[in-house]
Amino acid sequence: MLALSHPAEHVEKWLRRFHATPDCAARLVCLPHAGGSASFFHPVSRALAPTVEVLAVQYPGRQDRRREPPVDNIPDLAEQVLGALRHLDDRPLALFGHSMGAVLGYELALRMRDAGLPPPAHLFVSGRRAPSRYRDERVHEVSDAQIVSELRALNGTDAVMLADPEVLDMILPAIRADYRAVETYRHDPARRLDCPVTVFTGDSDPRVSVDEARAWGEHTTGPTDLHVLPGGHFFLVDRGDRVIATVRRSLTGDHHPADL
Repeated sequence: MLALSHPAEHVEKWLRRFHATPDCAARLVCLPHAGGSASFFHPVSRALAPTVEVLAVQYPGRQDRRREPPVDNIPDLAEQVLGALRHLDDRPLALFGHSMGAVLGYELALRMRDAGLPPPAHLFVSGRRAPSRYRDERVHEVSDAQIVSELRALNGTDAVMLADPEVLDMILPAIRADYRAVETYRHDPARRLDCPVTVFTGDSDPRVSVDEARAWGEHTTGPTDLHVLPGGHFFLVDRGDRVIATVRRSLTGDHHPADL
């Protein structure tokens, strides 16, 4: 167990709240992809307010936490995020993770149960194969130039940033650590969730096949739902409205006019 700071300080360090939603029906904790930051979910927060409050996780090593060393393994990262969530128990709490964030969400959900906390009301996973479906990926071991090529191929990072040597010097250590975390993670086959799981995947994602996405159903005793949307690894950017509509319905049972 990692030593944690004062609860309020820990929450402030790890979670970003973009829109005040004092009367929200539920909270959605959003976990970014490798190299991603909390700001990626600002549009999600705006769209779901005020019925659902979005809390976006800010990993160390980026944006306002850029001077902190990144965490390069999923178990330690999950334990740290858990410390920020354990006192947020006045509303139903769901998890949404994209790519690396999906693996982190899965591990976090297991740890919430182990800690005696209420289980997530829902786990939403996006752009990631099931924890039991491994590929021999070693991006964390390649050169900086090859990591940049990987990011360009996935089309989820601003091309201007990738062309700026000074920016790359700042962001590549965190990106490499993220890739090491997700590529070296191994799940425990004896452990399963008991919450509902909704899976989103792009039909042309080079990192996830539809069968690999469907296999998330093997990791929970709860109901699972698979949504295959047009697009690649970052289909979420172009199809966010459909994803948000599904999340809203799942957490509140309501249809928003924008969803119709």
